[in-house]
Amino acid sequence: MIDDDAVGGTRSQTDVVIGGIKQMLTSGALVPGSRLPIEKDLATQLGVSRGSLREGVRALATLGVLETRQGDGTYVTALDPGNLLSPLGFLADLQQPAHAADLLAVRRILETESVALAATRLSETELAELEAILAAVDDSLQADAEMDLESFIDADTRFHRTIARASGNPPLAAVIDTLVGRTFRARLWRAISHRGSVRETQAEHRAILDELVRRDSERARIRMAVHLLGVEEFSAAHADEDPEAS
Repeated sequence: MIDDDAVGGTRSQTDVVIGGIKQMLTSGALVPGSRLPIEKDLATQLGVSRGSLREGVRALATLGVLETRQGDGTYVTALDPGNLLSPLGFLADLQQPAHAADLLAVRRILETESVALAATRLSETELAELEAILAAVDDSLQADAEMDLESFIDADTRFHRTIARASGNPPLAAVIDTLVGRTFRARLWRAISHRGSVRETQAEHRAILDELVRRDSERARIRMAVHLLGVEEFSAAHADEDPEAS
């Protein structure tokens, strides 16, 4: 299974290993949980050196595609979307303030679809979980008008994550979770907290939950879009500000 590009010298042997194993996965020769052939045989099959094979396997292990078990060989992972997409989290964590609005626009597109799906798919248990999250925020705001920002970030993260999970689409939920994880949310909320947005955001979360309770996909989609557009526009308007200085 020697790659034609590799013969022409345009790809490294490590790339050939990665491409070869990917082809084995897409063709069904390897499936989640499969054990890779022994190193010598697989290197021969792919037409690469054993050193290059090890490099390729290490790269795929870093990506969550393979896992090496000491003394037992190398196996294909469960290929869980969350694990495979986790490297995308670097995109969010390394974003500069000037580009945060771009990422938030992607988030708006994804989360409006996830909430529409969730409206018809979430369970009563998930509805109760969302209510519990917002009730805890209500209690905190009642006890202290200046709610601890870190606690609110945790609640905000769990609220959106629960909705994404309830969409019933694991890849969609994984992309949302990795692109707009807690680190990105924390940086954003530190930048905008001075506008008194905690109560405003809580009210918007309540409006979203009301539509989910009604199982109204279109209204839930609109409520989520309005909620996220406000954050996106604020971020765009303050793109030159340092979030860590807020």
